[in-house]
Amino acid sequence: MNLEVLSDFNLVAAHGGFGRASRVTGRPKATLSRRIAELEQSLGVRLIERGSRSLRLTDEGRALHERTEGLLSEIAEAGEAVILGASTPRGRLRVSAPVVFAHVALPRIAARFAVAFPEVQLEIVAEDRMVDPVEDGYDLVIRIDPSPDEKLVGRRFLTDERWVVAPTDMKRPIPTTDGAACPVRAVLLSAAPSTAVWRMRSGTASESVLAPKPVMRLSSLLMVRDAVLAGAGAALLPKLLVADDVEAGRLACWGTHAGPSVEIWALQSSRRLVGAKVRAFLDMVEKTFPEKVFVLPT
Repeated sequence: MNLEVLSDFNLVAAHGGFGRASRVTGRPKATLSRRIAELEQSLGVRLIERGSRSLRLTDEGRALHERTEGLLSEIAEAGEAVILGASTPRGRLRVSAPVVFAHVALPRIAARFAVAFPEVQLEIVAEDRMVDPVEDGYDLVIRIDPSPDEKLVGRRFLTDERWVVAPTDMKRPIPTTDGAACPVRAVLLSAAPSTAVWRMRSGTASESVLAPKPVMRLSSLLMVRDAVLAGAGAALLPKLLVADDVEAGRLACWGTHAGPSVEIWALQSSRRLVGAKVRAFLDMVEKTFPEKVFVLPT
């Protein structure tokens, strides 16, 4: 059997349809359909039952997919292993990243990467959905506080915090002597619970508690940050998103959220080797985020 035709069949089988396989891989839908028809004709069996809106594998198609998918992956990885040592990264590199991180950090990284590695065609997709690197065709996915997943491997490249920030002219609440939460005018995410409280620490001071009273709710952290900059109220936001505004004096930081730190990871399918283009991108990401000390007001 022709390995390219067999690979096209496995793409369609893995993605559950010609259209999805075409969108993920960039291969024309008509080409994929023609290749499958050729494979069926050469084998003398029907591999896919085609419906008006969907398709399903026949028993023969399912057996062929299960027995050849792993073999083709091994062949592809063997080829990648040969070129891993190449000094010049090249080819297409697709990266998925959360919307806020993509907007705040990745444009500058992408620009430097494009200049340093002109033979790599970099594509970054900003999205908050949980993507699958294999099914969605990504070489690398960036996730915040990812859950353990045996199908993914990677490394943490940044630990972030959440800060309580406010307009510089907004009066900071004075902690009560009995430890009760202090009400504060706030901008919240749409999904934030109405009973939320902000426990924060500031320098060496003891923990204080704020009770946010929403003046508005917004669906995006970027929108929340802009509303705080416009003077709407205080908010709980990632340090990565507001550190520049605090350092420049555009926002006041009242303290660090007392909850756990936020971990940002770069992950890829455990079935794939780390190629030169992925390694080069990861190296540039890690060099962009050296340890930096932010001094919070006391």
